Amino acid sequence: MMLASTIQDGAELLTDEETTEKTLSIIELIGSGGTAGQVIIGLLFILLVVAIYIYFERLFAIKAASKVDANFMNQIKDHVTNGKIDSAQTLCDQVNSPVSRLINKGISRIGKPLEDINTAIENAGRLEVYGLEKNVSILATISGAAPMIGFLGTVIGMILSIFEIANSGGQIDIKLLADGLYTAMTTTVAGLIVGIVGYIAYNHLVVKTDKVVYQMEANSLEFLDHLNEPI
Repeated sequence: MMLASTIQDGAELLTDEETTEKTLSIIELIGSGGTAGQVIIGLLFILLVVAIYIYFERLFAIKAASKVDANFMNQIKDHVTNGKIDSAQTLCDQVNSPVSRLINKGISRIGKPLEDINTAIENAGRLEVYGLEKNVSILATISGAAPMIGFLGTVIGMILSIFEIANSGGQIDIKLLADGLYTAMTTTVAGLIVGIVGYIAYNHLVVKTDKVVYQMEANSLEFLDHLNEPI
């Protein structure tokens, strides 16, 4: 019984050692990919940081732009109806949002044909949309470029593996192929992760931006309809 117990303990110890040896941290995994893999993963990490920064910077900016007082348009219409143009412009300056800037542009054109007012608001709206979409296109570029960079690492890794096979003298050792395979796999995974993050972040910001654009269009139409109402 003691012999059996000793053998079992030895087997468990051996199993634990094997498990420990097979455990590989992320840093060790990246380091095992060789210089090419480390360079590519470093580049992908930079793209990931840029994508995260742009996402949160734009998200906070879009949230701030979407905040409009529910009574803002009612106050504007009251001021315009009563001929208090200066008060209406002052209110727009105080609110200082994309919607208020569009309305302020329309107020500054009061007295001119309605078509001219509409054109002024549309031109101002294009500038506001451009400001909201600032740097968002970079996210789209990252979402498309990151997987391709990862696949480039895959190709480099496979080339390294083939080179080792060609110079092995007919004796293929899996250890000789390890660096190339690590480069191929780690860069592919990293590229896909960065691409997925960039793609989700881009589409989320597009949806948020569209909501603000709709808000601007709705308030602009409401303002123009008010000007077109018979007195």
